[in-house]
Amino acid sequence: MSDRQARGVDRQIQEAEARGEFKNLPGAGKPLPGIGQPLREDWWLHQQATRENIGLDALPTALKLAKEIEQLPDTLDALQDEAAVREALEALNVRIRKALIGPIDGPPLRFGLRDVDDEVRAWRERRA
Repeated sequence: MSDRQARGVDRQIQEAEARGEFKNLPGAGKPLPGIGQPLREDWWLHQQATRENIGLDALPTALKLAKEIEQLPDTLDALQDEAAVREALEALNVRIRKALIGPIDGPPLRFGLRDVDDEVRAWRERRA
């Protein structure tokens, strides 16, 4: 952008500000969401999905599974017994295995099967 263009943009911003077009914007005076946290590789996708209120069902399989894994501790913590935790983990592993073997929509998987015993151990520790 040239200096002339930059001055034109600055002038337009100043004029809009003088007209009050920047008053009462959503989030005004609040910190930016996620400030100070490291960016995930697919930060833009999460931001877009949140902004447009896109549910998990609309995501490609790889991203749905990644979201499930991200939420796995909370999902497992809501379960009452070890049998239910193991069942949930086995069901997740079936979906992961299917995605690893077959053609998949969206980006490639960046994770593998969950170790059921490790996940159960972590679930027990969180409950203690």
